[in-house]
Amino acid sequence: MSSNALQPKDTQIRWHCRRGTRELDHLLLGWFESSYAAASDTQKSAFRSLLELQDPELVAYLLGATSPADSQLADVVHAARN
Repeated sequence: MSSNALQPKDTQIRWHCRRGTRELDHLLLGWFESSYAAASDTQKSAFRSLLELQDPELVAYLLGATSPADSQLADVVHAARN
């Protein structure tokens, strides 16, 4: 997904993908750029919820130490890891 084609709301979401750690940035931006535009509204909502989490929780989820209890959030985490 090109930054030029983003809607203003999507630009904000993309900005929130930048967490300051290489691993999180890679996983979050990677999923955003490859999958967000085609994602269902449910997946987009789950991804936005994921971005609201604190970095230690994100690290635990995205690096596989634990999985979210919420199934929709778990689906997005799994997709972002792969």
